[in-house]
Amino acid sequence: MRASSTSFHFLESTSLSRGPVDISRSQLSIPRKLFFCRAKFDGSFSSRVRVVPATLVAAEKEEAKAVLNLFLKKQGLSNAVAARTINKSDIFIDHLVSRLHSVHKSRYLVGRELTTLEIRDALIPYLESLREEHGSILIDLLENFPNPPGKEKPIGHVSPSYLTPESKKQRAVSRVSETGPAGQLPPHILYLIDLGMDLEQIKGITRKFPAFAYYSLERKIKPVVEFLLDLGIPKSDLPTVLTKRPQLCGISLSENLIPTMTFLENLGVDKRQWAKVIYRFPALLTYSRQKVEVTVDFLSEMGLSAESIGKILTRYPNIVSYNVDDKLRPTAEYFRSLGVDIAILLHRCPQTFGLSIEANLKPVTEFFLERGYSIEDIGTMISRYGALYTFSLAENVIPKWEFFLTMDYPKQELVKFPQYFGYSLEARIKPRYALVKEAGVKLLLNQVLSLSYHNFDKALKTKIKKMHSYRASSDTNSCQDLQPGIE
Repeated sequence: MRASSTSFHFLESTSLSRGPVDISRSQLSIPRKLFFCRAKFDGSFSSRVRVVPATLVAAEKEEAKAVLNLFLKKQGLSNAVAARTINKSDIFIDHLVSRLHSVHKSRYLVGRELTTLEIRDALIPYLESLREEHGSILIDLLENFPNPPGKEKPIGHVSPSYLTPESKKQRAVSRVSETGPAGQLPPHILYLIDLGMDLEQIKGITRKFPAFAYYSLERKIKPVVEFLLDLGIPKSDLPTVLTKRPQLCGISLSENLIPTMTFLENLGVDKRQWAKVIYRFPALLTYSRQKVEVTVDFLSEMGLSAESIGKILTRYPNIVSYNVDDKLRPTAEYFRSLGVDIAILLHRCPQTFGLSIEANLKPVTEFFLERGYSIEDIGTMISRYGALYTFSLAENVIPKWEFFLTMDYPKQELVKFPQYFGYSLEARIKPRYALVKEAGVKLLLNQVLSLSYHNFDKALKTKIKKMHSYRASSDTNSCQDLQPGIE
């Protein structure tokens, strides 16, 4: 038998609506709670019906929310406003899920689930078309769906029973902790516990990302976990990786995860370091290629070579998460105003570009200006030691500055060796300086702190020996001067 056509139907509380979904400005069909996929066949069999499980629909709704949230923030909405809009757009979220079912009919007929990126690719163009059509009233459309803005009455029948976002979270959390007839937790939860996660940790993930509760063990979670283990990630690190980015379990290995890794390797990510890269920032594998390319283009614009860009993505993959226009470019402009070579700073300390200009960078600059250092001095310090701005003023910089004032060094010594602020005050600076003080000798600040214990001890003994030799020589010369002359 050969399928000749496919149509989709939704079971309402009162009746089963017939016909395909029709979306227009004047008529918007609303999805209902149960989804049926009906494929019509030539021959004696009149129809075949497949019911999409409620758990899968719930997971798809969470994925649709994530896509809508991303889209709204790209339109310039803040996190808070985007979240508030989504909370008011439950009916529209259901509509997005029904659209997924319409776009990917063949997938549902054979029982295949959509990956996160497939869901994103299906919904983003549609959301873009709505933005172009409705413009400034798009938010009103989402929150009042299916009422087009300006209409007083709803178009079509709308079921009144929709779960609130909080109740959806509670339902997801209940799902991961509910026990079966034999008193056992769900198989995927037992599997995660065997990996080293505890139930409270899994509940915490589910509260932040409810779709995690509905991921299939055999089709989603287990294949990804085994793949991560094969990459060399220790089993003990997997709970941390999954807690940081549970969405990893929703990505297809063959269609998304592996191609994304190949794409990143072509940009210079060291394939031998994947275990470390993923542990540091597992979200890297869930970003779109467009997002990564925007960051790479910025790094190239700042003067970094392809090799350096690859090293940055390997050592500090988090940089991809920073918005170029809102975070990276303004930070680069700020450091450029201090005379810093941006390419060198990005290569040495890319994490500096994740700091807030107002809350982190300016206070440190003002601290040193108030203590007599020039803009040029500060620029030299940050160029030599990019991590300087990552330290807390109250807990790190100020206490170490106050101790520095008790040391016999000029202020310019910190311009030469700003790495001073990177050493522990109690475990390194104070003990080493005490030994130098006790010996009565002088060493350069970088010798006091940067040498290994063995080399520091050797340098200190050499300095003491030279001092004693000089004193002995001085004493001998003094004695000769005091001897009476021979007549």
